Amino acid sequence: MRLLFAGTPQTALPSLRLLLESSHEVVAVLTRPDAPAGRGRTPRPSPVALAAEQAGLPVLKPRRLADPETLAALRSLNAELAVVVAYGALVPESALAIPPHGWVNLHFSILPSWRGAAPVQHAILHGDEVTGATTFRLEPDLDTGPIYGTVTEPIRPDDTAGDLLNRLARTGARLLLDTVDGIAAGVLAPRPQPTEGVSYAPKITPADARISWSSPAFHVDRLIRAVTPEPGAWTTLAGRRIVLGPVRLAEPQHAPGATDDGSLAPGEIRVLAPGEIRVERDRVLVGTATTPVILGTVQPAGRRAMPAEAWARGARLAPGARFE
Repeated sequence: MRLLFAGTPQTALPSLRLLLESSHEVVAVLTRPDAPAGRGRTPRPSPVALAAEQAGLPVLKPRRLADPETLAALRSLNAELAVVVAYGALVPESALAIPPHGWVNLHFSILPSWRGAAPVQHAILHGDEVTGATTFRLEPDLDTGPIYGTVTEPIRPDDTAGDLLNRLARTGARLLLDTVDGIAAGVLAPRPQPTEGVSYAPKITPADARISWSSPAFHVDRLIRAVTPEPGAWTTLAGRRIVLGPVRLAEPQHAPGATDDGSLAPGEIRVLAPGEIRVERDRVLVGTATTPVILGTVQPAGRRAMPAEAWARGARLAPGARFE
């Protein structure tokens, strides 16, 4: 079957590579226009564009799919089916109608849960234990089309969005190929999505990724993992922005005075106010609304990420220092 592949980020590469190795013919790649990247903000092609160029495929980078010249270019490809993996823009009806078998999208959730731009991040943020990937036929509305197939994936307690998305990209690529095979053979028909269990996963902005230390520890943990690596969890210290990597939950809190002399017993933790930083010999604790968390990596503005203990030694924190 002649395929048009639409995708943009690294996440789409396992699917593109698997389709290129299959019996199907990828006739062209559709991706987002070059975007500024790096310190110099120089426009750079997307990971999918680079992979397509290396494979010798034609690459389309339109700003608007509905433009007449773009629609004409899509028609000229004579693709029988278009497959989409994290393309990054809605496909208008005028483009959806071009391939005779329509457009098939690989979405990283078990639909109808977490329709939208950030399904993996929201699954972690909301404490889901299981997620997955779904192939479905694109419709004009957001992620509402009928379903071809699904796979499931457990969410591990220490998963970041990057970890989970990498696994789903691999298992989802296999599902996508099986879906294309089934459509080509005429043995696979989509079924309507359930009407119950619909939830939405809007894009998470840098403002959303700011840590609220007055939240419970479990929420701080989930937020940081959900926005790692993008857009990155952050806080401020003395007005300066600091990016934090995943944390660990400390032991339950104990107030001072648990022993006869008022010192802390082994394994106990002094109660910390939300955002309060406590530097110990081999770890750095930060207070939340409940249990303190143990910092992992810290990245001050303009510097590389480093272990929290190394950062604390160099920062020379005053007693009672707090993240805002």
